[in-house]
Amino acid sequence: MSDEVDHRAEPDHPTENTPAGTLFIVSTPIGNMGDMTFRAVEMLKHVSLVLCEDTRHSRRLLDHYGITTHAAALHEHNEARESPRIVSRMLAGSDVAVISDAGTPLLSDPGARLVEAAIAAGVRVVPIPGASALLSALVGAGLATDVFTFVGFLARKGKERAAQLAMLSALSHTSVLYEAPNRVGDTLEDVAKVMGATRRAAVARELSKHFEEFRRGTVRELADEYRDTPPRGEVVIVIEGRGPVMLDETAMRDTARALRLTGATTRDIAQTLVEQHGASRNLAYRFAQDAQDA
Repeated sequence: MSDEVDHRAEPDHPTENTPAGTLFIVSTPIGNMGDMTFRAVEMLKHVSLVLCEDTRHSRRLLDHYGITTHAAALHEHNEARESPRIVSRMLAGSDVAVISDAGTPLLSDPGARLVEAAIAAGVRVVPIPGASALLSALVGAGLATDVFTFVGFLARKGKERAAQLAMLSALSHTSVLYEAPNRVGDTLEDVAKVMGATRRAAVARELSKHFEEFRRGTVRELADEYRDTPPRGEVVIVIEGRGPVMLDETAMRDTARALRLTGATTRDIAQTLVEQHGASRNLAYRFAQDAQDA
């Protein structure tokens, strides 16, 4: 079976009376085949085309549920090229589904460009919810779930990685990221250096599978545990947010006055107080204005 989209199978060009098709974003199991929903199976049987990251990998899933729909590849290397053609196919009346190798598409997986192109063309986009490694790890980690930030995979190195870690360190709520097993130890070590060794965290692996496991502890404890023994299987790391910041008003006033002497604007001073001292914007602007009046 070819990995490429078979555009010869497209319907005729639409007429004024031809309704456009629909793009279905279908979640699939992250390991346990029992997590496939009835609706997902029905939809994958209904559409004219299933777009997969890897057709060989997804064909095992499709065969398991007796889904004979034609499958074609949609991945990071061909998504930009194929998206306009797929949108044209849907405008001509075809229903199309997107799945990833596991879990919910678009979350650190291809598909975002196609969704954007479909919406821009007026094609209806319908999510078919189901399994998600992100949400499974979050609810099982034992950390706050009311607000969280998902960053996918961190950059491997350099300024981009440092900026991402700094951003996560400043968050007052839980953060969730994916990581390759062989890099878990190094990533936890970097987290400990930037965020402090006492932050609580959890490492979830093999979610929904027979050897599913959660390891919970401080970032330092987990970094030490995985330094020389990488975990096996797919991994999600969940990290607690920054604790309450004790504001030092004297230090903030001194910073504001020093910045004022350099010619910094009220806005610049306030922004620095927010970023460096953790002040609220209202408090930061008050101190910045006081420095100007002084």
